[in-house]
Amino acid sequence: MKSIVYNLTNNANLLLTVFLVIGLISCNKTSKLEKSITKEEVSTPQLKENAYNVGFLIMDGTFNTELTAPFDIFQHTKYREGIKPMNVFLVAQTMDAVTTFEGIRILPDYTFDNAPNIDILVVPSAEHHLDTDLENNTMINFVKQVSENAMYITSHCDGAFVLAQAGILDDKVSTTFPSDIDQMKDRFPQLDIRKNIWFVHDQNVITSAGGARSFEAAMYLCDVLYGPEITQSLAGGLVLDYELDKYPHLIIESEKTE
Repeated sequence: MKSIVYNLTNNANLLLTVFLVIGLISCNKTSKLEKSITKEEVSTPQLKENAYNVGFLIMDGTFNTELTAPFDIFQHTKYREGIKPMNVFLVAQTMDAVTTFEGIRILPDYTFDNAPNIDILVVPSAEHHLDTDLENNTMINFVKQVSENAMYITSHCDGAFVLAQAGILDDKVSTTFPSDIDQMKDRFPQLDIRKNIWFVHDQNVITSAGGARSFEAAMYLCDVLYGPEITQSLAGGLVLDYELDKYPHLIIESEKTE
């Protein structure tokens, strides 16, 4: 009887030891996983040579559609042959995760300090583009700096407020989210802001009403760069139609870029 009790005790101790070892291993793995997830160093995208660098300015409160619509269109250029494709990447003030207005958490690829040269800047709308974001001098100065050498500056919805604050729209016709046009006119009375229009192209700046109209504005820029055949192909890849003549838009000056 004592032998049976002894064996049972030994077996119980052995099982307890095994469970403790498994627990320690599990905790160690979890700790390593957490470290890898919270690691501040995020690998940057591989940028193709002979491609347009397209930077998307993001921050907390960025609206999903104004970010993802042009991102989808531009990203698909790398699957088309015979054109200069686009390197698409996200730029933010820090490398901290950004939470969109709808709650998606996104990691930036670059900060204002280490972003590569940007050929095309995309400014999606964000929750506070009508107020506190316009007081962020670091962000506004970054947009100004990029605009000095960029081929194109684009905005969607209230991203136009950022361009206006940076002085980029001072001598240009523009548009923004329909219900915010009057507020934009009040804040920037010197600007020529148009209503009842999906997008405006004036010199090297394209502003759009945002929302789903961000797709059309992005496809239009591809039309400028690549022509209608490639643009139709990009639209078809996302099960979209590209019919420029049917879009309420305004082109003040359009220059084809090779």
